[in-house]
Amino acid sequence: MNTSPAEPRPVIPQVSGAAVTGAVLACGVGYFFSWVRRDSDQACEKTEGLCWTWWDSAAIPLTLAAALITLIIVYKQLDIRPRLAVIPPTILLAPFPLLAAQANAGWWTATIAGGTWSGFVALTAWSRYRILGVTASATLLLASLIVLYR
Repeated sequence: MNTSPAEPRPVIPQVSGAAVTGAVLACGVGYFFSWVRRDSDQACEKTEGLCWTWWDSAAIPLTLAAALITLIIVYKQLDIRPRLAVIPPTILLAPFPLLAAQANAGWWTATIAGGTWSGFVALTAWSRYRILGVTASATLLLASLIVLYR
C-alpha cells in the first residue's frame, strides 16, 4: 500500500535510530575520555608539577570530529532532514546532559542521557513533532544545567 504525501510517515524508526546513535556515541566518548585520563596519568606519574600529553589536547577535537562524521552518515541513512538544524545542537549541547548524568550516577546514565538527548533533538526535524522535541530537549537541558550548577 502506498501512502500519499499528505499522510504523515511514522518517525519512530528515525528517532529510535538517532537515540541509539546518541547512546553509542555517549558510551564511546565516556570510554575514550577515561582511556585518555588513564594514559595521561601513566605518562605523568613520574613528573612533578604540570604535565600535559598529546591526548589531553587532542581529545575534544577528535571527539567532536568523530561525532560529527558519525551523525552525518547515520542521519543521512535515516533520512533525518534538515541535518544542518539537527546535528549542531546535538553535538554542541550534548555535553551538558552527559556531564550531569555522569556526575550523579555514572557512565551508564550518561549513555542513556546521550540517547535521550539525540532522540529529542532528532524529533525536532519533523514539523508535526517540533514543539514536543524542542520542549523535551529544553527541559532536559535545563534539568542538566540545574544539576550541574546547583
